[in-house]
Amino acid sequence: MSGQGSTGNVLAALCNVFFPGLGQLIQGKILPAIFIFALVTVSYALWFLIFPAVFGVIIHLWAIYDAATFRPYEYS
Repeated sequence: MSGQGSTGNVLAALCNVFFPGLGQLIQGKILPAIFIFALVTVSYALWFLIFPAVFGVIIHLWAIYDAATFRPYEYS
């Protein structure tokens, strides 16, 4: 049973540090992975406008946190 703090979550969070959205992709969340990657990439590309860059950093940090605290659905 994998839960918060499991090896998979730690690996996913570390992947997100270097490549935003990759952690979500590893966990099988395809649409959030694409959305996070696109949002962070566009925000970092607009770094010279300050606000989008700050928004990108916030989304990037949230993606890392989301990957680290992921709990798969448990069916009983």
